[in-house]
Amino acid sequence: MTEDAIIIGGGFAGLSAAMQLARARRRITILDTGEPRNRFSPHSHGFLAQDGRPGRDILADARRQLAAYETVTFRDAPAEKLEGEIDGFSILTGDGGRIDARRVLLATGFEDQLPDVPGLAERWGKTVLHCPYCHGYEVGGGPVGVLARTADAARFAALVADWGGVTLFTNATPEPDDATLSLLEQRAVKLRPGRVTAIADGPNGMLSVETGPGIPTLVKAIFVMPEARVRSAIPGDRGLTLKETPVGKIIQTDETGQTSLPGLYAAGDIALGPGNITLAAADGVKTGVMLHHSLIWPTH
Repeated sequence: MTEDAIIIGGGFAGLSAAMQLARARRRITILDTGEPRNRFSPHSHGFLAQDGRPGRDILADARRQLAAYETVTFRDAPAEKLEGEIDGFSILTGDGGRIDARRVLLATGFEDQLPDVPGLAERWGKTVLHCPYCHGYEVGGGPVGVLARTADAARFAALVADWGGVTLFTNATPEPDDATLSLLEQRAVKLRPGRVTAIADGPNGMLSVETGPGIPTLVKAIFVMPEARVRSAIPGDRGLTLKETPVGKIIQTDETGQTSLPGLYAAGDIALGPGNITLAAADGVKTGVMLHHSLIWPTH
């Protein structure tokens, strides 16, 4: 039987879109591998009425609620390949299956590529953080670091200064221009030149940031903007139009969430750029509604 839609990815964007389609009594299959982007963080923050809950618990509640709709099918398998065109798509799954659908929604999220600094990856989601809105309040002020990956880190450091006294580790990236240096001075951001060679545990729960010979810098946490890569081969296989952003390449969509391939939609981080579960969920709602409209008005 042909589904109305296949949703690839069971995170906040995918499940939010699924809820709209389920309540429209549309037949949908949700493909998920159970590895949300925020799996490294013990708690989620800033999501209305869910502040402080583990992200996995919120998603588990959403899955239980969606499972109550008789037109919803969950399949714990990756989407390996997308074949066909609008109204005649087929997804080949990692467990050897094939699912046919009129529409497809990509909501796979990103896989974060951290700078190659010893000690960084094992602290990711705990004291190595990506979003001050999500985790900055819990740091509680005091000395914090920003690890540069690109020149955009200087503006990021100026933002993070609302959550603590910031040291920007330039990490061999180009020095900020005069206007940015002036902004950093206004925001009391300190510059620490040189390549970061290691992140280690310091005294009293602090992080020790080493930048070569000399005394390491102690911070309570360090923020970094990792390179974000779409967790799917489908955009490359089908030649989707991408857009360059400070976090990496995202999938270009129109105002309805449709990609450059008619009938294929994208929602959440991979279509927005910023990683935030509230934004992802909201984008999933909008895109799910627009996808539903397209089933009724094909030219919408």
